[in-house]
Amino acid sequence: MYLKRPVAGLSFCLFYLASYFTNKYVLSVLKFTYPTLFQGWQTLVGGFLLHISWKLGWVEISYSSRSEVLTWLPASVFFVGIIYAGSRALSRLPIPVFLTVHNAAEVITCGFQKFVQKEHTSLLKICSVLFLLIAAGCLPLFDTEFDPDGYLWALIHFICVGVYKVIHKLWKTNSLSDLDQQYINYVFSVVLLASASHPAGDLFSALDFPFLYFYRFHSSCCASGLLGFFLMLHTVKLKSITSSWQYAAWSFLAKVTTAGLSPFIFGMTANIPMICCLLLGGLGEALLVYTERMDT
Repeated sequence: MYLKRPVAGLSFCLFYLASYFTNKYVLSVLKFTYPTLFQGWQTLVGGFLLHISWKLGWVEISYSSRSEVLTWLPASVFFVGIIYAGSRALSRLPIPVFLTVHNAAEVITCGFQKFVQKEHTSLLKICSVLFLLIAAGCLPLFDTEFDPDGYLWALIHFICVGVYKVIHKLWKTNSLSDLDQQYINYVFSVVLLASASHPAGDLFSALDFPFLYFYRFHSSCCASGLLGFFLMLHTVKLKSITSSWQYAAWSFLAKVTTAGLSPFIFGMTANIPMICCLLLGGLGEALLVYTERMDT
C-alpha cells in the first residue's frame, strides 16, 4: 500500500499535466475554439471508454434508479458549465492564471459550509481561502495581456466549479459512487453538447478550421480524449486509497508542476505584481492542504 500510493499519485500528476498541456495546445496553438465539439468529443470518448471498462469488468458501475439519476442531473448541468466555460477560458488565458481562478472556487464551498451549514471554520482556513480569492481577484488588474472574455469565462467556470463541489458535498445517497456520477455526467454532457453544437454555430464553423485535415489536429484530439479519461480514472483511484488531505496534496503538486512548466511550453507575459498574485494563490492552496491535514 505504501508503494501503491506514490505510484498512483505520480501517475495522477503525469496525466494532469499531459491533459492540460494537450488541451491548451488544441485550444491556443491550433486555435480549435469550438467548445461544444471539443468538449463533446472528450466526454464522448470518456463515456465510451468508461462504458467499455464497465462491461469488461475493469470498473464497477451500479445500476442506479431513475430517481437517483434525476437527482444528480443538476450537478451534471454544472459539470457541463465547468467544461464548457473552462474550455473557453483556457483558450484565452495562460494555464497559471486559469488554475489560480479555478482554485478560488474553494471560497464558495467554504462560504457555504460556514454561513449555510453553520460549520466551524478555523481561522487558518479562512485566511487560505481569502488568499485564493484575493489572488484571483487581483490578477485582472495586473495582467498586461488582459482578456475580458477570457476572465469572464473563467469567472463562470469558477462559479460552476464551486456550485458543483457544494452539490457533491450535499449528496447524501451512498448508492452513487464517483464513477456512477461521472458516467451520468458523461452521458448528459454528450447529449447536451451535441444538441447545442448547431445552435451555437460550432458545427458548421468548424468546417472552416484550417487544420481540420491535419494529423496534428487529429492526434491531439485523440490524445485529449484518452488523457481526460485516464485522468478521471486516476483521480477516482487516488481518492479511494488516500485520505482527503493526501489527495489535496497530490492535487496541489500536480497544479504547481503544470503551472510552473507551462510558461516554458506556451509562453507567458508577466510582471512582478502578477507573479505575486500567482504566488499568493499557491500559498493559499498550500495552506488549504495544511488545514485539511489538521482537520483529519
